[in-house]
Amino acid sequence: MKSIYIILIAVILLFLFNRKDDVDFKKKISEGAIVIDVRTPEEYSRGHIENSVNIPLDILEKSLDLLNDKEKTIITCCASGMRSEKAKKILKKLEYSQVYNGGGWSSLNKKINK
Repeated sequence: MKSIYIILIAVILLFLFNRKDDVDFKKKISEGAIVIDVRTPEEYSRGHIENSVNIPLDILEKSLDLLNDKEKTIITCCASGMRSEKAKKILKKLEYSQVYNGGGWSSLNKKINK
């Protein structure tokens, strides 16, 4: 019985922390959105979305000179969607108005290249 509760809690936590925005990412990119991949440079070097910008989550706030237009549409991504959700929250807190969590980079890549 205990294991059922543990599984239920794990599923709830996964749902809460692994959220992706339900938007047409392909359309957003065709309209000029930029994709910011918040993984480490090592992760990024193993594969990434073409034309994405690698700004690791731990230096995101220090690297905002690359994002001077707070109205620009930004799509964040990472390995699973957790860090990209954190990045989205950081950018929203700093008053970037058009920020979307694209989730994991490989699934986002499939969505924008279909």
